[in-house]
Amino acid sequence: MMLDSGGYAATVTEAADAVAAAERAGYDGAWVAETQIDPFVGLAVAAGRTERVELVTGIAVAFARNPMTVAVQANDLQLLSGGRFVLGLGSQIKPHITKRFGMPWSAPAARMREFVLAVRAIWSAFETGERLRFLGEFYTHTLMTPFFNPGPNPHGNPKVYLAAVGERMTEVAGEVADGMLCHGFSTERYLREVTLPALECGLAKVGKTLDGFDISGPSFVASGSTDEELATAIAEVRRQIAFYGSTPAYRGVLELHGWGALQDDLNALSKRGQWDEMNALVDDEVLNTFAVVGDPKSAAAEIKRRYGDVATRLTVTPPVAAALRDAD
Repeated sequence: MMLDSGGYAATVTEAADAVAAAERAGYDGAWVAETQIDPFVGLAVAAGRTERVELVTGIAVAFARNPMTVAVQANDLQLLSGGRFVLGLGSQIKPHITKRFGMPWSAPAARMREFVLAVRAIWSAFETGERLRFLGEFYTHTLMTPFFNPGPNPHGNPKVYLAAVGERMTEVAGEVADGMLCHGFSTERYLREVTLPALECGLAKVGKTLDGFDISGPSFVASGSTDEELATAIAEVRRQIAFYGSTPAYRGVLELHGWGALQDDLNALSKRGQWDEMNALVDDEVLNTFAVVGDPKSAAAEIKRRYGDVATRLTVTPPVAAALRDAD
């Protein structure tokens, strides 16, 4: 299993520094998320400071962009990094797409499928010089003159990973992507009973199996070498679980465990801005179902037990990643 380091940087410089630190520490990959910065810019800076580590957008919001801009940015990063770039895409949720980005929202799974296929069609035009002709329901790309065509990438096209939670988006990941980024708001049971069957369904549509398909496993981990460190980590993970649990799009994970009512309560509190009250609703049973909790040695063993036969890579935040690496 590959171990990636990831986090939520506040500046491009902070993101690039974190990626460079991950390479020095021996991690296999490092990802930059789209929160307060553009992940493509952060990784572009990081590419010049690193030589080995794989560079992943984890994630870039697809529906805030269009396939042409993403295809060009990904091609540039693949070239700049010497073939170390992985394009990680996610849909985000409707309020962010329509209210924060001012972009259209409809049929997210179908739109994402078409988005990835359009990106691949554009890359094919770069590689072959043949006429670009992608005609879809959501995206149309039919113009690529030589002046705008960068030509074939000597490192080949980047891998595409797709973030998913629901069955439909997960099926799309199997159909059009090279790997899947399992959302942190998943459980071992959800991964085995919902995610894997949906992935296999999507893969079967294109005549493939899970062999060679990358799966980045769920990564809520609360670990510490002292009681104080562990308590701090647990409090942060409770906050993350409460935040994601308040989102209707992720309700299915809770319902699988019989906790649908918890989503109603968390959502109501979030609308009132009662964040501390939300955290208190995440009891120990919910915490330990979603997260791996314990000292570094026991946490590393539990991660392998839960996901070792399924996940090909795991992404955790830098302090936890360092502890787990040392414990392995």
